[in-house]
Amino acid sequence: MSAIALIDCDSFYCSCERVFDASLYKQPLVVLSNNDGNIIARSAEAKQFGIKMGEPFFKVQPAIEQNQVEWFSSNYELYGDLSGRVLETLKDFSPEVENYSIDEAFLSLIPERNKTFTDIGRSIQQQVKRRVGIPVSVGIAETKTLAKVAAFHAKRSEKANGVVDLTGSPYQQKAMELTPVAEVWGVGYRYAEMLHAHDIFSAWELRNAPDDWIRQQMTVVGLRTVHELRGIVCHPLELTAATRKSIMVSRSFGTTVDQLPELINALAFYLARAGEKLRKEKLSAGSLTVFIETDRFRPVLQYRNSITLDVAPLSNITMELWELASKGLHSIYRPGYQYRKAGVTLTGLLPDDAMTRRLWEDERNEQQRKALIAMDAINEKLGRDTVRVGLFARTGNWQTRIRKRSPRYTTKWDELMRVR
Repeated sequence: MSAIALIDCDSFYCSCERVFDASLYKQPLVVLSNNDGNIIARSAEAKQFGIKMGEPFFKVQPAIEQNQVEWFSSNYELYGDLSGRVLETLKDFSPEVENYSIDEAFLSLIPERNKTFTDIGRSIQQQVKRRVGIPVSVGIAETKTLAKVAAFHAKRSEKANGVVDLTGSPYQQKAMELTPVAEVWGVGYRYAEMLHAHDIFSAWELRNAPDDWIRQQMTVVGLRTVHELRGIVCHPLELTAATRKSIMVSRSFGTTVDQLPELINALAFYLARAGEKLRKEKLSAGSLTVFIETDRFRPVLQYRNSITLDVAPLSNITMELWELASKGLHSIYRPGYQYRKAGVTLTGLLPDDAMTRRLWEDERNEQQRKALIAMDAINEKLGRDTVRVGLFARTGNWQTRIRKRSPRYTTKWDELMRVR
């Protein structure tokens, strides 16, 4: 019998911080969102102090200081790179790997002589820990949804020690009885409330609900979830990443901005990042949306606006996209406001190989495209912004506040770990 394994990195952002700093092992630790605003990751030790996910940092800072909880600004370059290394390690165990999120992946498992699926799960744990330094939990079952249930218990059971195999297991019923329905993959908060109102509190009770009622209350998507709990595969591995429908780059500013030049710098920076993402995924954009807004949480004069412009012909050339974005920003900017956020969204995305050649300026476009591809390659090798399009200043009030970010050990030459 084949199976599906869910590999779930434990407290991923916190684990990434610990890889290069052994003093953080077993230390209570939290990671903050952009601008050091909210708690977005907690180690198991920090959870014991009642620190909740999503809480504003300033509200829990007294408890953090009192309990000597370490905290870090988010370091997404480091987290993304270590996530990629985990994924590469998993490919040694199966040719079929689905990158589900930055800290989760599904992979197919087939039986091996003299090895149980639990043995394979332990090998995965050991190899990821040895090669990358990240602890993982492994849930194994016949379907993705059941694998999620298995991983739920793998994280919480001391006896399981991080690996639970429910494939054909007589303990499937018990595992589902002990899994709150809100923890079932695909249920969510609103469906959980509705199910509670109908006396469905566990995954097992959801599994045994009538098909017609589930289809009526949760649509065919919910019915697939129920079938997966019964061991019927409804969500096969997605081995090819779906083409993006949009790319958005947006940040809250470190401090409020009231001058147009500062907004121009911020938007140009975000657009350059969006252009990098387009080219990396070999896509071009057909529409571009620019938006700006004030701080809705402060008692100040409020204003927010956006504009969407067609990109014709479709493009992933940063300079071409900036011409449109600049026009859009000038049209929606209003003086006299304290702006706190801006961003750009690219939609109408198509693969480059589906594009037709341009009738005009094709040679100029090709030269710009090759130059940007070369720039992206240099930055990939030597670090972001080693070479850049000169549209924005490197510093300004618009930059995200980062008070305590750890070094980007694996992506910046000048931040490599030094051993003395």
